[in-house]
Formats: sequence, structure tokens, C-alpha cells
Amino acid sequence: MITDEVYEQAVEEENYFVSMTDMMVGLVFIFIIMLMYFALQFRDVTDQLTSANQTRTQILKELQKSLKDKGVDVTLDTQNGILRLPDSILFDKGKADLRPDGIEAADKLAAALVAVLPCYTSSGGNKPQCSRHPMHLLESVYIEGHTDIDVPHGVGCLQDNFALSVCRSVATFRELLRSHSDLGELCTKNSAGQCEKIMSVSGYGEERPVSTGLGEQSQQRNRRIDLRLLMLAPDGGAAVHDLDQRLRGHVLSH
Repeated sequence: MITDEVYEQAVEEENYFVSMTDMMVGLVFIFIIMLMYFALQFRDVTDQLTSANQTRTQILKELQKSLKDKGVDVTLDTQNGILRLPDSILFDKGKADLRPDGIEAADKLAAALVAVLPCYTSSGGNKPQCSRHPMHLLESVYIEGHTDIDVPHGVGCLQDNFALSVCRSVATFRELLRSHSDLGELCTKNSAGQCEKIMSVSGYGEERPVSTGLGEQSQQRNRRIDLRLLMLAPDGGAAVHDLDQRLRGHVLSH
């Protein structure tokens, strides 16, 4: 015979287990929502970075085609966002001044840059030429100087390979701007809304060789000017806000 006391105790135990079950279901639901949030965030950031790299590769290929049409042979390193000009078309060995044919090559490079880059910046250049509004903008374009392992003997720009690489990148930069001053005005807006200029220079001396051989052919490959393109990083705050709105909509719909 079941007494009232036993019955009430059984009901209380049942209610306790029901409450625990509800709580566990709620925790599992919260865990699923959090997992969805981080999965979506990871996917969106990955997609943005991937598409930014695709945009950068597109820019490099447009520049390469334009230069090829002008008779200037360059190579691409799309993985690192680099357009590579061999030293042989710009400078004499151990020198920091552009050769006459180097000046001509730099002028053709400037023409290619001023025709392509404005479409991927916030201002500058002839925007109406752009076929479509790009999803990603350029953050910086570095003109990088590189040398071989032979140490120059001199002063100033010829005191060592680091100085030589910097002077070569500066000489290239100045010739680009002399040929097309608009390049110096290209800028992209940062998160604070300020338009920062994208063109800059750097020098690495012999520290970043593309060939490890010691022969003249390998060292000639290491003497070069690289144009390194960096894309503007995705807006993390905007991505998080977008994800929050999507998750809220998902929760409300269920």
C-alpha cells in the first residue's frame, strides 16, 4: 500500500529529475549555439582571408600582363603577394643608381601601377576605369630592395648590402613617383577613417635570398626589386556583429 508520504516523495523525485533534464537540455542547447558561433566566425574569417588573397593574386596578374605588354619581364610569387623585377633590368652590380634602361623599366612599372592600383584603394587615380568595386583594398605596397652576398666597398649607399638595398628601393620609389606622381597620393582608409598612403620602401640586403646557391646565376636572382602587396585586414568587429545578428535570428526562429 502506497502512503501519501511515499507518493509525495516519489513525485518530488520525479520533479527533481525533470528539472535536471530540462537544465541539461538547456546547457546542451547553449553549447550548440556557442559551437555554431565559433564555427561561423572561423569560417567567415577564413573566407575573408582567402578571398583577400585571391584579390591580391588578381592584382598581381593584372600588373604582370600590363608589364608584359610593355616588354618588361617580371615574375610573380602569388603565395607571398610579390611582383619581382630582376636586378639586371634596373641596376648595375654594386650600384644604387638606375641605369637608363632601368629608368625606362621603372617608368613602365609606374604606368602599370597607376592603371591598376587606384581600383583597390580608397582614393587617388582614375576610379571610373574600374570595372567593379573590389571586395578588398590594398593596405600597403612595399618596394623592397635585395642584394647578393658580395659586399660592396665604398661609403654611403655602398658601405654594405643593407644600405645598398635601401638606396635601390628608394631610387626605384622616387623614379616611380617622378614618372607618375599620382602613385604617391594613393591611400586606403583605416579603421579610424583616416586615409593612409600605401606606397613605401624597405631594404633587406642579402638576408632574404630566393636562391641559396653560390654561383653567379643564383646570386643574380637574389639581386632584385620586389613589390610586396599587403591587403587590408578584414574588419573583425563588423564580422562579429554580423555573426551576432545571424545567431539571434537563428535562435528566434527556433
